[in-house]
Amino acid sequence: MERLVILGGGESGVGTAILGKEKGYEVFLSDKGRIKDKYRDVLTKLEIDWEDEKHSEEKILNANVVMKSPGIPETAALVVKLRKNDIPVISEIEFASWFSETPVIGITGSNGKTTVTNLIQHLLKNGEVNSGMGGNIGNSYAKMVAENKHNWFVLELSSFQLDGIEDFKPHIAILTNITPDHLDRYDYKFENYIESKFRITKNQTAEDYFIYDADDPVITEWLEKNPVKAQKLPFSMEKKLEKGAYLEDTNIVIKINNTEFTMSTSDISLQGKHNTKNAMAAATVSQLLRIRKQTIRESMANFQGVEHRLEKVLKINNVMYINDSKATNVNATYYALESMESETIWILGGVDKGNVYDDLLPLVNEKVKAIICLGVDNEKIKRAFGNIVENLVETGSMDEAVKMAYRLADKGDNVLLSPACASFDLFENYEDRGRQFKNAVRNL
Repeated sequence: MERLVILGGGESGVGTAILGKEKGYEVFLSDKGRIKDKYRDVLTKLEIDWEDEKHSEEKILNANVVMKSPGIPETAALVVKLRKNDIPVISEIEFASWFSETPVIGITGSNGKTTVTNLIQHLLKNGEVNSGMGGNIGNSYAKMVAENKHNWFVLELSSFQLDGIEDFKPHIAILTNITPDHLDRYDYKFENYIESKFRITKNQTAEDYFIYDADDPVITEWLEKNPVKAQKLPFSMEKKLEKGAYLEDTNIVIKINNTEFTMSTSDISLQGKHNTKNAMAAATVSQLLRIRKQTIRESMANFQGVEHRLEKVLKINNVMYINDSKATNVNATYYALESMESETIWILGGVDKGNVYDDLLPLVNEKVKAIICLGVDNEKIKRAFGNIVENLVETGSMDEAVKMAYRLADKGDNVLLSPACASFDLFENYEDRGRQFKNAVRNL
């Protein structure tokens, strides 16, 4: 009996344990932190051997294969030791793919991947395609494979998840964009992060499809130097394409296999340039799966968007409070600021992942009247924007930040939480940060 050891007892770890047990592995799960009660219950019920708040090396180094959670870096001492002992260390995505023939639509990118993933699932559901959504959001891929209920999987894939794949390949891969992010995990080398994102297409063949942003200079430069085997379906707002999706006046046009689909951008429920691109990517997938054109149009028009992504919370005294907690990097915040139509009080800060704020300067100059820092260390933010805005305040909690915004806001202004940073200094994760913002606004 092969021994499967799992490092990390979150969604991906427990999903792998469920699948491993079902496939006849001897399973052991170990987490350095405390495992949440809901996951402990699952492990106990399935009689899976587990431990938390420690890693017992004698129970780990005898593994035939190790699945490490995406949050654990390659540089962790235990991972280094496993590699030295020639024990394969893989991701949950790779492990799950060994036991599934079900085709995958895989979505990655620095920004937009959650919106695109949700939008595709919404389109497939309305098109009566039996699909399951998960990966970096919602259910783990491994758990969905174990349940074996779907004809398609729609998976959001982070760079950390892609780092641990060997043979996994999506039938349809989508790369929304690449901007510097998570550089703290990639030796502060942008090229390492780029390579990581492109792993999504590395095992694809000529039967597969690769959908990508043809306006993104980082993507186009990489593709010029590195051939991709999959059939390429670009999308663009700047140029007319022979094949793929592009903008003609205010219409999205999609050309695939001699079929053409058009829809007006004004019919898309999510506004803004970046959302037009998200819609292009999702509609391209729908076309490949031959979903009815009318269904695509209706789905685009009634899609509600994603929580914590430019989510309008409340209007108080004619001031709109907007939750964009999901903006964990500079590029995401760029889109948020770009879409602001009125004077904005901007709440930002958190764990800096090697951020460079230069690109934001013109937008801040034009749209931001006050900055509220929400982080433990705000020196870099103060250096970047201190001379541009009149008001720059530091706060130590979400309540304090929202109350300060309330004081600084005039009628017609926006208050925007778009942190451009990770959340782990003051919050559990970006969802926790977004929920705290919404609660603080509702308590004003």
